[in-house]
Amino acid sequence: MPDTTARPRRDVGHYVNDTLRDRYFTACDALYARGAPARSETDVETSFGTTHVYRYGPADPVAESRTPVVLIHGAGGCSAQWYPNTPALSAERPVYALDTPGDPGRSVHREPMWQPEHAARWMDEALDALGLHRVHLVGSSYGGWLVINQAHLRPGRIASVTALDPGGLEKVGLRFFVWIFAGLFATFAPEPLRPRLASWLEQPVLVVPELRAMVRASVRAFRIRRPAPLPLSDEELGSIRTPFYLVMGRRSLLVHPKRQLERVPRVLPGARAEIVAATGHVPQLDHPGLVNGRMLSFMEDVDSLRSGAGRP
Repeated sequence: MPDTTARPRRDVGHYVNDTLRDRYFTACDALYARGAPARSETDVETSFGTTHVYRYGPADPVAESRTPVVLIHGAGGCSAQWYPNTPALSAERPVYALDTPGDPGRSVHREPMWQPEHAARWMDEALDALGLHRVHLVGSSYGGWLVINQAHLRPGRIASVTALDPGGLEKVGLRFFVWIFAGLFATFAPEPLRPRLASWLEQPVLVVPELRAMVRASVRAFRIRRPAPLPLSDEELGSIRTPFYLVMGRRSLLVHPKRQLERVPRVLPGARAEIVAATGHVPQLDHPGLVNGRMLSFMEDVDSLRSGAGRP
C-alpha cells in the first residue's frame, strides 16, 4: 500500500486531502452531466503519471471513422470544462478529453512536466498509449500552450491545432491574474448580482451553477505546482508546419487579440486567426455553437485537403 501520510512533493500538483478531492469530483460530475455522455473512461500511463481520458463518440459509423479530436483543458480545471463542446464535436468525430496531470482532475501527477520538452513527451506518450496516430488537437488557455508546444516540438501525429485564447503567445501579465482573482471573489457575490458581474468580468462561471461549484471546489481542493509557460518566439512559432487555427475573445486579458491577429498569420503563413466578439477568455463557453461549428469546419477542410492530396 502507498504511504498516504507522506508529504506531497513541492514540484508536483496535488490534492489537499481526500475529502476535498471527493467533493471536487462530485462537482465535476455535475458539470459533466451537462455535456455529452462519455462512452468510456480509461487511464493511461506516461513517464509523468497516470492520465485519465474520457472518450466520446458518434453513433454514425462514417463519423466514427474520421480523424479524432483531442481536447486539452485550461489550468485549474479538468475535462468537464468542455461540457458545451462535447455534444457537437462528438456527433461528428470521435473525441478524447484528457485530464492534464498537474491540474485538478482524475489524473495522477508524479513527475514535473512544465518544461516544454517534458510537456510534449507527456502528450506524445498519452496519445500513443491510446493508439491515436493522427489527431486534431484543441486546447484552451494553458491547454492552448500545450497544443501549440506539441505542434512545435512533436508534430508527427498532429493533423491540426486549434488554440482557443491560448497561453504561449505572450507572457502572462498581471491583468490576467487580477481577472482570475476578481472572478473567484465574484463567485461569493449574492445571486442577483452574478449576471451583472459575469457580463462585466466576462466570467461565465458566475451564471452556470455547476461550473461555479466546480471552480470553488477546485480552489479549495488542489494545489498547482508549476510556473506560467513562456511564450514562443516568432522563430519558434514560425517553425510550425501543422495547420493552425487561433480563436481569441475580443476582450481577452491573456493575449492582446489585435496584436496576435496580425502576428500569427504573419509568422505562420497559412494560419487562420480570428477574434470572437462579446467574449473574453473562453469563447467556447460563451459562444459554443459558433466556435464548435468553426472548429469542425476547419478540421473538415484539413482532412479534405489531405484526402485531395492522396495521402493515406
